[in-house]
Amino acid sequence: MLTTVSFSLMAMAALGGVVAGALGGMRGRGGGVFLGPLLVQGLGVPMPQAVAVSLTTVIATSNAVSGAAGSRALINLRMGFMLDLLTAAGGLLGGVAATLLPQRTLMITFSVVMTLMSLITFLRRDHQNALPEDADIGPWGGRYTDEQTGRLVVYRLERMPVAVGTAFVAGTLSTLLGLGGGVIKVPVLNAWCGIPMRVASTTSAFMIGVTATSGALIYFGRGLLLPTLAAAAVLGVRIGSMIGLRLARIWPPRRLKVMLAVVLLLVAGVMIARLPQ
Repeated sequence: MLTTVSFSLMAMAALGGVVAGALGGMRGRGGGVFLGPLLVQGLGVPMPQAVAVSLTTVIATSNAVSGAAGSRALINLRMGFMLDLLTAAGGLLGGVAATLLPQRTLMITFSVVMTLMSLITFLRRDHQNALPEDADIGPWGGRYTDEQTGRLVVYRLERMPVAVGTAFVAGTLSTLLGLGGGVIKVPVLNAWCGIPMRVASTTSAFMIGVTATSGALIYFGRGLLLPTLAAAAVLGVRIGSMIGLRLARIWPPRRLKVMLAVVLLLVAGVMIARLPQ
């Protein structure tokens, strides 16, 4: 277990946080999906401690993205609070399981999840969810004005069992692997539950902070969190999140989906290629 942190390690973690925050801010992910592999494979941080640091950056990304003025208009609070109950429950389960599983198992699970999410994101890159303006949105739907087109977008939550099950699984994998959970929830909500990508991303960004907090407390209680390394990574993530938010408003959803799918697949490949024997 890593017990001391050098200045160079902190600097690399901060730079990695900038990249992770930018990528996470663009698509409502916590950034842990990118920062975790960097800490483990690039900087030699043991997986459990890397997960603990990643979860703290997820909280920072959540605050930055959900607090932005443009994002607040897209967040579906009713849906977010409802799904967060399941996500937080799954997060507690994942935090306990993570301390009992070997590093190799965690890395393989991480790679499998990233590959699946990459395929879903790419295959559904042209998928859109929009209903007629007078459509019934139900208790969990909503409306918003698209900044790029100026058109009113109407949507409703469909396939509730899929959304609820995904929220629980995302919470479990979030604290198990140091993810924000958004990397799982966003593709599923957009592909099969009728939620537009921008709403799924911003609502996920709001939700992941709660999930990460429940898991981070477990790691902190077990002495696995390195405060100085986490502080450096969080600083980088905050800067990167602001960059990601700007790009998200400029780039079309299709381009962001393709880019994310490629990055997720590369991350999975690197993790598998460098599995410990």
